Amino acid sequence: MPAPSSRRRPRPATRHARREHGDAWIPAPVSTRLSVNLNKIAVLRNSRGGAEPCVVRAARTCLDAGAHGITVHPRPDARHIRHDDVLALAEVCREYGVEFNIEGNPFAPPREGYAGFVALCEAVRPAQATLVPDDDAQITSDHGFDFARDADALAPLVARLKDAGCRVSLFADAGSEVAHAARIGADRVELYTGPYAEAFAAGRAGDVLPAFAATATAAQAAGLAVNAGHDLSQANLGAFLDAVPGVEEVSIGHALIGEALYEGLATTIARYLAILSPR
Repeated sequence: MPAPSSRRRPRPATRHARREHGDAWIPAPVSTRLSVNLNKIAVLRNSRGGAEPCVVRAARTCLDAGAHGITVHPRPDARHIRHDDVLALAEVCREYGVEFNIEGNPFAPPREGYAGFVALCEAVRPAQATLVPDDDAQITSDHGFDFARDADALAPLVARLKDAGCRVSLFADAGSEVAHAARIGADRVELYTGPYAEAFAAGRAGDVLPAFAATATAAQAAGLAVNAGHDLSQANLGAFLDAVPGVEEVSIGHALIGEALYEGLATTIARYLAILSPR
């Protein structure tokens, strides 16, 4: 049987970052997984046209550096991640044995070049589908679901995604009624951390962290696992994880790609993994 390549090899989907060392994979335990959002790589590529920078090469660099998964948020207008990117990145994640997370608005209708969020997930079957209530015109996501209002409309979409084999996570504000997410069959909520990042930058993180911690605790009591994402960075991530119990995964893109401009992508991933090491 031929020896496997020492340059790159698939990795099992465990709760461990793994780094290559000779012929062995050495686990680096973490309590929270890092999924890297590659939207900003695609924004840069699309601003010029052509194929560079390459989202697939960026994904491989992140995974070779120890990231636990890849996240994308394809929008109907294809302003960054496109349908073909989703297919290519799904293949990379299968090769590496890591989780692929697709985010998007489940209510956005299909159009040319965009099959619709649920249909795309049914075709690709990512490990996780994260439902986000963003409008087409929004620059970025800026709020979670109103579960009291949206739960009944979300329920059949959650069921379709679960039938496709996806773990389903719903974007949630701190203080929202997350028990509704459990009632309609979701597996996780992703805490929208934009307000925390703003408070941290203003020196007021202590004002908002109790609400995030309480929401995480309520979600876990309802049987949901907890993810977190939006404007998390090397500067604010540690304080958030210290205050909010049991965060399973963080999805980080904008800050991470920005930081990588100065220190390189692999080095930046390593710095995030150090923050995520058992605290």
